[in-house]
Amino acid sequence: MSGPGPEVAGQPTGQGSAPPAGWYPDPDGAPGLVRWWNGLTWSDVTTPAGPGVAVGRPFEAPPAQVPPSSWDSWGSPEPARPRRNPLLLGLGGFLLVLVLVLAGLLIGSSGTDPEPDDEAPVAAAAPAPGREFPPGTVRIIDEAAGISYPFLGAGWFEWDRGVQLEMAAVAGQYFVTQDDLPGESGVFIAQCTSGPLAPFYGWAGPDTLQSTATAVADSVRARYYPEPNERTVRRDEAVTVDGAAAWVVEFDLTWDAEGYDASGERAALLLIDVGRPAPALLYLSVPNTHAELYGVIDRVLADVDVL
Repeated sequence: MSGPGPEVAGQPTGQGSAPPAGWYPDPDGAPGLVRWWNGLTWSDVTTPAGPGVAVGRPFEAPPAQVPPSSWDSWGSPEPARPRRNPLLLGLGGFLLVLVLVLAGLLIGSSGTDPEPDDEAPVAAAAPAPGREFPPGTVRIIDEAAGISYPFLGAGWFEWDRGVQLEMAAVAGQYFVTQDDLPGESGVFIAQCTSGPLAPFYGWAGPDTLQSTATAVADSVRARYYPEPNERTVRRDEAVTVDGAAAWVVEFDLTWDAEGYDASGERAALLLIDVGRPAPALLYLSVPNTHAELYGVIDRVLADVDVL
């Protein structure tokens, strides 16, 4: 996700230093699951306990002390275009360097000797986009949507790009395929994301799976891709996912847009009636610059579990 979820807890206090980063029994008590502790807070990432996953002793963290912030507006975000929104990387570092420079000028004007060169502030390089999943992760468990599906391995980052308007909350994975889109400082990505369906697409129960999936497919086509584009539908059919009724729409898009490395993309949407007020939505997309990864779409679609 792009920010702390409801399960984040504060750093343990009153019992010595905090436990080191690692897998620990899920503090929510989910049987068979372990959750990643990053040394300060609980992550949103869980995985089944099993071979290759070293699990530490359980411990209790105090309730989160989360100050009011922009997360209070999570339910009504500004419209976002995840494929094109700029990553605001390095802004904090720039402001810090600016403050230090101004402080240095003030000190110099008062007659104080300048700091030696080896102590001068140095601007750090901007971090690469995305957060790596904890070691041992094998599945992404989206508790908000009520589904789980495979983690696709090294090179895929935990979703941190904000909301998608088709989902009420977003979990999943992605990687950047082009970071210099024309006309703006946006990026193009491959992604595998999920979340509860947002309440804008006509969902009214299992009988509307097809019409709702079609509305979502039209939404992502218009919202996240260069226009004009052409769509070729590969699949548009009812399926069963872990015993639950579902609908899958898979399609190829093509376009001719100057400045884009990709001239097309393969995408799939899986809408699952998970027995909750909102169905689960799984969205996968791979641009044709990485066509060798088209197979991950079938791999994920074939291995979705309902929680």
